[in-house]
Amino acid sequence: MSKRHLVSFDWAMKKLLRSKANFEILEGFLSELLKEDIHILELLESESNKSTRTEKSNRVDLKVRNSKNEIIIIEVQYEHELDYLQRILFGASKAITEYIHEKEPYSQVIKIISVNILYFDLGQGEDYVYLGKTIFKGIHKHDVLRLSDSQQALYNKEQIDELFPEYYLIKVNNFDDTATDTLDEWIYFLKNGNIKDNFTARGIKKARKELDILKLSEQERAAYEYYQEDLRYQASMVESSYGLGMKKGIEQGIQQGVEQGIEQGIEKGEKQKAMEIAINLIDILDIETIAQKTGLSIAEIEGLKQSET
Repeated sequence: MSKRHLVSFDWAMKKLLRSKANFEILEGFLSELLKEDIHILELLESESNKSTRTEKSNRVDLKVRNSKNEIIIIEVQYEHELDYLQRILFGASKAITEYIHEKEPYSQVIKIISVNILYFDLGQGEDYVYLGKTIFKGIHKHDVLRLSDSQQALYNKEQIDELFPEYYLIKVNNFDDTATDTLDEWIYFLKNGNIKDNFTARGIKKARKELDILKLSEQERAAYEYYQEDLRYQASMVESSYGLGMKKGIEQGIQQGVEQGIEQGIEKGEKQKAMEIAINLIDILDIETIAQKTGLSIAEIEGLKQSET
């Protein structure tokens, strides 16, 4: 195997894969992921051609329309975000509203497929590819709601989940580098930036050829190196913030624990002293007076009296 050094997929989407000449690469990746023959009709406007540290609020990296008039959103995300699941929901919903015109019937709502390539740990799960779909399941008979014959004819779909957005989550860091099928070959590339000689996935040979760093012009290579440095900078900032936050949290927790322990110790010591005084006064004073003198309750003093007898 000859080791190749290829540009990262997210940078390629921003710079190289927008050319029709390279649609074959995107079509190959999407075909292997979605398990169907994908043909790209056009690239659509997205919010994400920004490349500076102050312009990282954009998220959709690439948006395409396929031959079935479906919109496929492709996003690569490095930064850990707790609300990422809601964000991809918002992105899919926004795309739906963008591509339906006023006065059009709801039957014209387009299918959205959200593909998310994640370089951070989202949620709890051991797999490296997750698919989210919408189904309607009966709460009594537990059957899954299906389209009627007339609805199938109207939508040209067979299942209800085909009408709703689908979400693919590719957790790159969970992949163990063992490629057992053609989709794994693409994920190996996403994780390692290399493509092995024996890989046969659709579009991957062209990716190996077109995404070679050595083929970049001097200007393109400088831009790519800056982009990679920017990613390292962001990762360093996140790690530093996380580390400082953890350290501060631990220090605060220790301090609070010490203070709480001291307070409890004082309270326990004072209570023990009051009980000792009460025991000494049991044969001298009545219970109500002892309670006033020590701060103990009448029930506590009666208990002490019984234990003494």
